[in-house]
Amino acid sequence: MSIDVLGPLVGRQSQGPTASAAIDEARRQLEICNACRYCEGYCSVFPAMTLHRAFDDGEVTQLANLCHNCRGCYYACQYTEPHEFDLNLPRALAEVRVESWERFIWPNGLAALFQRSGMALAGALFGAIAFMLALAYGLRPESGEGFYAVISHTVMATLFTVASILPLIVIGIGVWSYWRAVGGERVKLKHLHDALIDAGRLKNLSGGAADGCNYEKEDRYTMARRWSHQAVMWGFLMCFAATVSGTVLHYGFGMEAPYGPFSLPKLFGVPGGILMTIGGVGLIALKLRAEKSLGAPAVWGGEMAFVVLLTATALTGLALYWATGTGAVRPLLIVHLGTVLALYLTLPYTKMVHIPFRLAALVRDAQTKRA
Repeated sequence: MSIDVLGPLVGRQSQGPTASAAIDEARRQLEICNACRYCEGYCSVFPAMTLHRAFDDGEVTQLANLCHNCRGCYYACQYTEPHEFDLNLPRALAEVRVESWERFIWPNGLAALFQRSGMALAGALFGAIAFMLALAYGLRPESGEGFYAVISHTVMATLFTVASILPLIVIGIGVWSYWRAVGGERVKLKHLHDALIDAGRLKNLSGGAADGCNYEKEDRYTMARRWSHQAVMWGFLMCFAATVSGTVLHYGFGMEAPYGPFSLPKLFGVPGGILMTIGGVGLIALKLRAEKSLGAPAVWGGEMAFVVLLTATALTGLALYWATGTGAVRPLLIVHLGTVLALYLTLPYTKMVHIPFRLAALVRDAQTKRA
């Protein structure tokens, strides 16, 4: 595509008075990309982009949350710096994506704080561990076995039920606000099916190339990021299944923890913790090697702190499992529960929220494909 054709698109103005600078810049770049279409065979962003001739704020936000930041389009682009168009679509969409989470998740100030500050997450972690320590020593149970000799089952169940339900409510309201902003329609089963298949396969992390994406380096195509994400995702789901199975055993069959090595909670939880740890370490290593300027640099510290917190949750859980029956159970249980509590309470305000937002974006994308 010649510069003469693309030239008039440079500096296009916002289509709405409420647009932010990030949305304006992403719109400018999207319009240039839409005219060029060299990257049309890449991730889902580009086929979705071609359905529009202009992009309102909601469409820019939808495309931003559809983007997986694989960065293949940047390395393939002929209009990046030092070209006068100065395109960096991965960064432009990443900044809109983060801004959308901060805008739709209440309260906005907390979202901005935890997204942009690793120290804030560290403070939440230490505060949660201190709280669990005070709880363990201030409300010591008179009787109990295993973990419940440190903190009673009633206290533990009540605390974590509240700590898990409230963040889910906040996230649900935020996703609903996002859905309205991007023009989402009534969800049909086939839309949800398509989105879940896409999310489960993480196909967009292939970057449009059979050998993977070049997230780390221009000439280095690997599946490392896709595999690390899959390990974390499936590991997290297995740990969730372990929690659910433990709850069913406790309340449905009167079988209390600790459970044996061949029980459902252990058969789900141990492999799940191992997968989460391996995937988390992989993501940390990838993030350290990747170019910061191709993401949202302002939130790099917060994103890294979140991945560390997620990995620490799995790692402390595994350590607690191996320490069963020893004197290390009490301190490890306090540290693990504090880590889990910090993870739960900050869920709506960390990068973890990209999961429901991206799933909503995939559902919306499935709607437009089937329209």
